Amino acid sequence: MKTDTIKTSELYTTTDLTTAVTLSLFFPIEAIDKTNPNKAFFLFKRTDNFDQVLETFWRRQLKIEPQAFSAQMKAIKTRLYWEK
Repeated sequence: MKTDTIKTSELYTTTDLTTAVTLSLFFPIEAIDKTNPNKAFFLFKRTDNFDQVLETFWRRQLKIEPQAFSAQMKAIKTRLYWEK
């Protein structure tokens, strides 16, 4: 069995829940690092258009359907508190 490894340069990490929720509407969360009990780190694999979506987010030009955002927030919070 072959195990894929991800280089840290291929990852984007954020501790901001809103950013993580927004990005997860476009890209899967690769992992949630909870080694620090006070803060969760959301890890995303950088794909071809990842940086473009992230830049659009920071420019406040990204359009997201509000109910999709709300549902995703709930799903991530469930995952965050359910996983140990």
